[in-house]
Amino acid sequence: MPEAELTDIKFDAYSPKEIASRIETVSVGKANLNFFAEFTLSMLAGVFIAFGAVLFTFVVHDSKLTFGLTQLIGGFSFCLGLILVVVAGAELFTGNNLLVMAYTSKKITLIQLVKNWVIVYFGNFIGAVSLALWIYLTRHWAANNYLVGAKALLIANAKVSLPFLAAFSRGVLCNALVCLAVWLCMSGRSTTDKILSILFPITAFVALGFEHSVANMYFIPMGLLLKKNPYVLEAVISITGKTNDFSNLTAQSFLFKNLLPVTLGNIVGGGVLVGLVYWFVYLRGKRQEA
Repeated sequence: MPEAELTDIKFDAYSPKEIASRIETVSVGKANLNFFAEFTLSMLAGVFIAFGAVLFTFVVHDSKLTFGLTQLIGGFSFCLGLILVVVAGAELFTGNNLLVMAYTSKKITLIQLVKNWVIVYFGNFIGAVSLALWIYLTRHWAANNYLVGAKALLIANAKVSLPFLAAFSRGVLCNALVCLAVWLCMSGRSTTDKILSILFPITAFVALGFEHSVANMYFIPMGLLLKKNPYVLEAVISITGKTNDFSNLTAQSFLFKNLLPVTLGNIVGGGVLVGLVYWFVYLRGKRQEA
């Protein structure tokens, strides 16, 4: 390699100001993707995040560690989802909340912003639900005497039992951490940089019990598929020591008691607390200069 080319190789991280410009540029590209590419990539993201949720459930289902340590290793396992999204390439609704930076800079229109969010959201939904169906067909949930399925059912039931404000607030904090993970990824120059950037913020949001709309597109449908299985219900009793009420675990509760407030919270957490704050700090001056 010529000496001139060697001197152009950089290993230091991009600065926060450079990250803001990079995200703005990437956002313009995302907003201009053709429908078929955008929808396909969004379905992949739903599948990828669902794989993280599957791994999380399996890892924590019979943990004998303390609650905190169990959540910690579960959160670490869930990182698989965003690593696949970022490194393999996919369109994730929660990460795309950062497109507000390009919109506020007038690099994309409101129609482009909303169109991207709608297409990606429904693509994520189809991808995540489809993986729930595939996992159901594999009978993976029957592993360890149905305890894996029992844990999946208990996770889903807990999510639809959250009060609206709690679900919204957990959605806000979740996507603040997810978008900070994306922000940190944009500072890296290598795959290793990106993976390491993802680990701590994503582990944190999962360990702390915050709510991610796309992950819930897997978690809750999986619970809905298992709620009437007698073997899974028996395994639930072995975990909790009592008969549990799953009457609140319905499609209506999924959509309106969890997905709605969590999605709204995700938009605020990612779009406002991260996207608009960093736009104000680093990009507002560029707009004024222009």
